[in-house]
Amino acid sequence: MTRDDIFVKIVEVLEDALGVDEDEVTPTAVLTKDLGAESIDFLDITFKVEQAFGFKIPQGDLFPDGAAQDPDYVVDGKITTKGIEEMKSKMPHVDFTEFEKDPNVGDVQNIFTVDVLVNYVERKLAATPA
Repeated sequence: MTRDDIFVKIVEVLEDALGVDEDEVTPTAVLTKDLGAESIDFLDITFKVEQAFGFKIPQGDLFPDGAAQDPDYVVDGKITTKGIEEMKSKMPHVDFTEFEKDPNVGDVQNIFTVDVLVNYVERKLAATPA
């Protein structure tokens, strides 16, 4: 399955889960800010990705939680370097380049873009034996 094939399926998943139009679902669209996803929607998105691609997603694997709430990783409303490293280890499918420039806790949700979903699925499919 090509990256483009994955993207097309992700668009379908997000149209169904969030009720958005196809033209709103761009690679850089942020799930919350641009597509209106709320925390409950992340469960639905996870379930629909599992259905669309035929693999199981362990809890917290696609959308991990915890580092942004851990007092060892947050100082004065910013994710520490140690916290960012922890997030990177849990989410190799996320590009943290922009977030690292100003790692506000409140901006963590902005790292979850359509492209992150595509990256996740691409990695998951590559790791699945044929």
